[in-house]
Amino acid sequence: MSFGKLKSARKARDLHSFVKSDTASESSKSEEADVNAGASHELQPSPLAAEEPANKKPRLDPLPDEAGTSGQQPAQPAEKPSSPEQSIAAAGSSTHAKEKAKLVALHGCHRLLPSSLEILETSRHGRGIFAKSALQAGAVIMSIVPHVSVLSTQYLDQYCSSCAAPAQEAGLKRCPKCKTVYYCNQECQNKDWVWHKHECNALQKWATSAPSQEVSVPGDAVRCLGRILWGTQREGPDSTWVKEIQMMQSNRSSLQPSSFESHAHLAHSVVRYLGANSPGDLEPYGLNSAGDLVDLISRFTTNTFTLTSVSLTPIGICIAPTMAFANHSCDPNAVIVFPRAPNTPRSREPSMNLVALRDIAPGKEVRIAYVDTTLPKHLRQRELKETYNFTCQCKLCTRAVPVDAREALWCPKQCGGTCPLPTEENNLSRCVKCKAAVTNVDAVLDAVRVGQEALDKATSLQFIDPAKAKQYTTNLIPILTTAGLTPSSHPLLAMTHLHLELAIASLPSSMSQGSLDEAIRTAAKYSAGLQGLLPKGHPIRAVALGELGKLLAVDEPSPPTDQAEASKFPPSGPPRLKLAYESLVRAHEELLIGFGKANQGGHVGRDVRDAVVRLEKELGVWNTGIKNTLEDTLLAQRTK
Repeated sequence: MSFGKLKSARKARDLHSFVKSDTASESSKSEEADVNAGASHELQPSPLAAEEPANKKPRLDPLPDEAGTSGQQPAQPAEKPSSPEQSIAAAGSSTHAKEKAKLVALHGCHRLLPSSLEILETSRHGRGIFAKSALQAGAVIMSIVPHVSVLSTQYLDQYCSSCAAPAQEAGLKRCPKCKTVYYCNQECQNKDWVWHKHECNALQKWATSAPSQEVSVPGDAVRCLGRILWGTQREGPDSTWVKEIQMMQSNRSSLQPSSFESHAHLAHSVVRYLGANSPGDLEPYGLNSAGDLVDLISRFTTNTFTLTSVSLTPIGICIAPTMAFANHSCDPNAVIVFPRAPNTPRSREPSMNLVALRDIAPGKEVRIAYVDTTLPKHLRQRELKETYNFTCQCKLCTRAVPVDAREALWCPKQCGGTCPLPTEENNLSRCVKCKAAVTNVDAVLDAVRVGQEALDKATSLQFIDPAKAKQYTTNLIPILTTAGLTPSSHPLLAMTHLHLELAIASLPSSMSQGSLDEAIRTAAKYSAGLQGLLPKGHPIRAVALGELGKLLAVDEPSPPTDQAEASKFPPSGPPRLKLAYESLVRAHEELLIGFGKANQGGHVGRDVRDAVVRLEKELGVWNTGIKNTLEDTLLAQRTK
């Protein structure tokens, strides 16, 4: 799931050279790509390609007439967030009524900032984006193309490195020189060549010196910084492009000790990636000292956004200085998405949209979430402190509530109420409704601890060994449920989401009534868990609801004939289709908010709308058939 601004630097292993990612297979596996041409077709060079200058774009063969097999797309998960131009001061949810805000001088930069917005600076929160006019929920507040975007290594052969579109039936075309990046077609390759002509050589040199195939491609952070520096070299230090990057917030002076090693490792990797052998080799990139490089890395790690698919799967990272002015709240009034709207040309993709989640009055600050807001407060605060160096003071973090739905247990007396999740420090927990005490505290604490460990292991195995990952989720979900955790509680909600992704990914190869019904039940639990945490219209909640509706609409492989089985959830036959229809209609309403009304709810919104139309026809045919049968029966009775 994507939540605003997540730094690639958060996970040090993804930042530096020759370190394997712990969340997915970060290698491109070029040799496998050569063999498995069904997933994507290679861009073949001409016979003279080897004699062409190193910086000349490889020529592409025409696209094949026959369609290849589309690359496998992962199921939806969510988003890396972004980082703002905020001060180290605590980030609140709104500007204090008496706090003075001054207009930030932009010096001719950020010209794509809409007239409905302005950048103001306050003493408490630093710079931020403020509404000058009223904004309605679902309004596309701002739409821009990032300065730089790169795909995560495991998605390089599944998405276009230029427009970030997923592979279509004809497959993607691979660069014949570096054998690492892929494109939709010649148009996308031409557009990206301004970047890739430098990157291509760097990738080849990196792969040559890599100790193993697993680390033959640098992580997304290294590749993104490489493009930033090549762009700086091309545009020049006085260009608007470079000045906008230099205006981004840097937390260099207040770096957490835990960040020193990862920043240093990233710096060494970038220098190696550029092929620099001395400090003088970095001067063409505007780096005249070690301090300049540290500043750049600090700005990068504080202001990197997650690049997501249309369904919110994190597929890479990007830099967008104007968007980076947005400050954080765990209860945001806006969200950043990549909707791929029907009216957006391919040349303007990936299009990054800032969308209002609720009405925003003039003078109010537009805030996004930098972290996953379904996480409990202590995990959100830890991540914000480690990555952005501030302690959040938003309403969600400071408001006292009897029970946080993110850390809740069902009442042990089953009265329908909930209890706060006990902790090592405070193990006294009572139902807020009937006051019954939780007596199995040790069992609950053990279940949560083991559940978190299993979630971490399963997440790391999701793309490497999905069967093993699913074994973890299958075994631990019942343990967490038996311990009494509610569907919205952590780590049960995250475990349910991961289990759903794994279940959906395995459906095409193991479609049975049982596996389909299990996926539907998991989707229903996940959607229910999100309902109490995220506001109506939040894109994560909307996508989950749409996913549930689509699963319900899948043709049943072998509908149950036994009445007892048919009465279980999910229902079968027409009641199942009716539930699918209702879920999709609700999803479409929320998608229009989360991905923007002007975008028609984005690509997902259009897909859901089409599914609604198909179901209306199917249900209409069924209703007509029932009506005709009843009329025929009545007519037959009258003629007797």
